Amino acid sequence: MGFKRKTSMINWGIIGCGKVTELKSGPAFNKIDGSRLAAVMRRNAALAEDYSKRHNVPKFYSDADDLINDKEINAIYIATPPGYHSEYAIKAIRAGKPVYIEKPMALNYRECNRINNTAEKCGVPVFVAYYRRTLPGFLKIKSLIEAGEIGQPRFVNIQIFNYPSEDEKAGRLPWRVKPEIAGAGHFFDLASHQLDYLDFVFGPVLKVSSLALNQAHLYDAEDYVSASFVFRDDIVANGIWSFSASPEGNRDSFEIVGEKGIIKTSTFTYEPIVLVNGNGRSEFIHERSENIQFYLIEQIVKALSSGKRNVVSTGASAARTSRVMDEVVRDYYKGAKVQRHKGPKV
Repeated sequence: MGFKRKTSMINWGIIGCGKVTELKSGPAFNKIDGSRLAAVMRRNAALAEDYSKRHNVPKFYSDADDLINDKEINAIYIATPPGYHSEYAIKAIRAGKPVYIEKPMALNYRECNRINNTAEKCGVPVFVAYYRRTLPGFLKIKSLIEAGEIGQPRFVNIQIFNYPSEDEKAGRLPWRVKPEIAGAGHFFDLASHQLDYLDFVFGPVLKVSSLALNQAHLYDAEDYVSASFVFRDDIVANGIWSFSASPEGNRDSFEIVGEKGIIKTSTFTYEPIVLVNGNGRSEFIHERSENIQFYLIEQIVKALSSGKRNVVSTGASAARTSRVMDEVVRDYYKGAKVQRHKGPKV
């Protein structure tokens, strides 16, 4: 999928200026040469105006179509819940505007394909916010593996143990546990980062086996997942994701075990990266930048300005992650009353 340079300045519009855009992404658009945040949209006009004032954004809208059709805007960041990603992405693509989409890319793999097929027909690029592919700490882990510091990788252990929020226990459910909006439960929101990173390091998943359950019965989505994934060279990743554990059991562990050593760190708490092998123990800083999506957005801006295809997180790579996640929860949702495929029609 190719694209040509249209302007030296990438004027971004954001659809859905919620929490993720406050620090993780939004400010980064104005910190990169050749990039500026020109407009934001939120269905609540007062909240859109508030965001624009606080972040010095020139224009705000309460209708996504108005932002998409703004002639000044030549690239669009879609930061809504996943249930709206395909609707807005396809509209923006048909308007000829590159899209940067929050993760997961869409409700499900089918909708990812709709986005990518539309982009292919229109010749418009698609990028997805799997920013760990550009973070220094995660790049360091990849380089340690490629340098042979743990020898041939054998398996990966992932553990995410979390506890229900007070809102969840009280029945005030966030969108992240509403499958018709999020695609599934917290698993889609958090494990997507880990599975995409493993795709980046080891290539596509070749085989999946899984178990998904609802143990606490606080909502319809799964709250427990265990899964195994097979990659090339018989590299295996094993994961347990529990979202109804006790606060005392809270855990974020990410380990890569090889024939000659082990790398230990975390996914979300940015614990130091620890390498243990025949040479002893080494520790590396796991940097967490102020605007965590900065490096990926910078890469996208450079690609859009130059016309080169050198971005590490695209619609194609992100769709692979959605395919794997769909397979993990497939049996859980088979025949279930809750709907996972309610994406808006375009």
